[in-house]
Amino acid sequence: MLTSGFDHVAVLTADLDGFVAFFQEVFDAEVLDCRQELPAGMRMAFLKVGPDAEFNLFQLDGNDEAAKQLPMFSRGRMDHFGLRAASMSDFETIRDRLIGRGASDGFVTDFGPVFSCFFVGPEGLEAEVCVANPDWKPGDVVNSPGTPARRFHPEAA
Repeated sequence: MLTSGFDHVAVLTADLDGFVAFFQEVFDAEVLDCRQELPAGMRMAFLKVGPDAEFNLFQLDGNDEAAKQLPMFSRGRMDHFGLRAASMSDFETIRDRLIGRGASDGFVTDFGPVFSCFFVGPEGLEAEVCVANPDWKPGDVVNSPGTPARRFHPEAA
């Protein structure tokens, strides 16, 4: 196996602060970042819920998806999921395979704590593979989506 499990689950919420508070209070979850530089009407937070597990939370003005709490097996598809590569070498192998299949353009985002490569899987489901950034240290900046990883895109330096 080239992955060590799921990296995160992306969740749409109508109450970002309430979602964060619940998981902090019940599970001792840690807020990694709350973005302020996102487009108007959007809020985002990374909520660490385990050693290698996060919720990526999104609150969007006018989006009512969070209110559509349907019974199990009637909820439809999730937004996306992230797989955690077991090592940098495995991440590079997976990325090469995705490019080879035409499932990814190979762009790697430097989010700070992790590198991320999005891909389109079966039936058009978007997902990503992530790996710990060996150069990031706690307290360093957490980057915005689309920040090129210099390790993979030296021309962006």
